[in-house]
Amino acid sequence: MAKRTRKRYTDEFKAEAVKLVVDEGYSISQAARNLDINTNMLTRWKNELTGNSARRKQAADDKEEIQQLREEVRRLKLEREILKKATAFFANESN
Repeated sequence: MAKRTRKRYTDEFKAEAVKLVVDEGYSISQAARNLDINTNMLTRWKNELTGNSARRKQAADDKEEIQQLREEVRRLKLEREILKKATAFFANESN
């Protein structure tokens, strides 16, 4: 009995197949039929490719928000120090 080998697809092929579904409006079954691939495989590729890009975007958004929050914390600490010094200065002046 001969051993079946799995057909391998390039990342470019996978991306183009997913693009047919995501950008071109083909249904998964239509695209899979046209490309002569299994619908489950195309569904998995779609989930992997679109899920990763969503996670990358979320990570970038999170990184930007963290940077903004750090800047705000730095500014608030500086303002607090200025207020402490001003309070101490006026307390000493009134004595």
